[in-house]
Amino acid sequence: QVHLVESGGGLVQAGGSLTLSCATSGRTFSSYVMGWFRQAPGKEREFVAAISVTYLSVSGRTKYADSVKVRFTIFKDNAKNTVYLQMNSLKPEDTAVYYCAADLTSSNPHPDQNQYTYWGQGTQVTVSS
Repeated sequence: QVHLVESGGGLVQAGGSLTLSCATSGRTFSSYVMGWFRQAPGKEREFVAAISVTYLSVSGRTKYADSVKVRFTIFKDNAKNTVYLQMNSLKPEDTAVYYCAADLTSSNPHPDQNQYTYWGQGTQVTVSS
């Protein structure tokens, strides 16, 4: 079992920045994928970014949705068992509940929500214009 807890959401003005955190606990694996997704009111949940997590590897392969490329950065801290989503140049359309998720069966980052087995409770990000 893997437990995920997001934090770092809040209210920010357009053009501002936020960093979301996803702390993981429970059973660990040598290689897996962590993803960030978001769901805006009235819309389906969508992929934001993902990163491969390999034991003892500082960096990881990443993948981003086109809408957040350049503005968002996903990175990890293995020592803290935490994955982050640095969000810059935020826009009102980035307003959503952001979820982190874990796929324990894959080694390459990907946007397929169905493969992510474990999900956090979500954290609200609101960008005002």
